[in-house]
Amino acid sequence: MGRFLWAVLLTGMLSGAAAAQSIGGAYNVAGTNVDGSPYAGQALITITSNTTCEIAWQTGGTTSKGFCMRNEDAFAAGYVLGKDIGLIIYKAAPDGTLRGVWTVAGQNGAGTEILTPIK
Repeated sequence: MGRFLWAVLLTGMLSGAAAAQSIGGAYNVAGTNVDGSPYAGQALITITSNTTCEIAWQTGGTTSKGFCMRNEDAFAAGYVLGKDIGLIIYKAAPDGTLRGVWTVAGQNGAGTEILTPIK
């Protein structure tokens, strides 16, 4: 029984690591700002451990970078945009798309963002 339980736990940990790694790569970005205006660009997610990653966005003439973490189908990133600090929370879809809502510290409202894997 002990060996069986260990095998089940190990399989679960490996599955979690595989799931976290599956988000790494390049994405097309489509979003809306807090005022509803659209923006587009690209993002790159680089896996740094079995639970964490780095994310960089290039939208228009703006570049921002952040630290991210995935837990099951939830994916969150804290980021710096100029002097501002923001937070985005995505839900991962089975097709690899990440659908999110974001905000910036001290500002009212929220924007939306969809990351679509570039294949």
